[in-house]
Amino acid sequence: MPAVTRFAPSPTGYLHLGHAYSALIAANVAEALGGRFLLRIEDIDVVRCRPEFEDAIREDLAWLGLELEQPVRRQSEHLADYLKALETLEAQGLIYPCFCTRGDIRAEIARADAAPHGPEGAIYPGTCRTLSPVVRAERIGAGAPHALRLDMAPAVLAAGALTWHEQERGDITAEPALFGDVVLARKDTPTSYHLAVTLDDHLQGVTLVTRGEDLFEATHIHRLLQALLGLEIPKYSHHALLRDASGRRLAKRDRALTLHELRTAGHTPERVREILADPVKVLAFMGDL
Repeated sequence: MPAVTRFAPSPTGYLHLGHAYSALIAANVAEALGGRFLLRIEDIDVVRCRPEFEDAIREDLAWLGLELEQPVRRQSEHLADYLKALETLEAQGLIYPCFCTRGDIRAEIARADAAPHGPEGAIYPGTCRTLSPVVRAERIGAGAPHALRLDMAPAVLAAGALTWHEQERGDITAEPALFGDVVLARKDTPTSYHLAVTLDDHLQGVTLVTRGEDLFEATHIHRLLQALLGLEIPKYSHHALLRDASGRRLAKRDRALTLHELRTAGHTPERVREILADPVKVLAFMGDL
């Protein structure tokens, strides 16, 4: 069966070399397997996402020589899909409203003698998990801001033992309980990365998820959501990240070299593709600039 891969950036800035590296990996795998390469725009962050960056993403990928299937899925146009998934989980009794602010959570964790930690740091202590239905309804009715959290313990029990297949490592045992009651939606953002990306991959028929190794741990949560929502299970390949001379991964917040800058400086897409074919060349290239 031909592979379907995807590249799913957020339009919060210009694509840098690390993004291009990831996009080319996904596109090259699809081409090698006679499959399809998809672009998805993950624009649920209404504060940071901007149309001009989305336009730049499309321009940069076209400049690199990547052909994009149309229409391109934009998450902001499919909020009803995520709402339906939340309703499915709510019908199973697996989500609850959380009224805690980030400050409340930090204070509660600080009061604990030994707050448990997971792959993403301290685990939410479950402050709102035991609120009665009456109290929850009163607070929601009063307009209290809240998030929707996955009730992890019964969710794991309902799903049973889970694994996913990692292309380079074989079958991996999923341990979503390590993350505690993760947020699946907020009042100002009606879906989370975890929920949206998992559902999108299913709806788009993605069969092989290629993405950076920094997202490996998130797959524990995604595998659980697939089981709870009855979704197809893709295979995964988490590739190494491009890093600078100090060992830091290339990132927008560190002003990593962007394709926009390279284009403006007159570099050719052929040269950029040649460099990205070898991470050692990337370091040398950045050192020469």
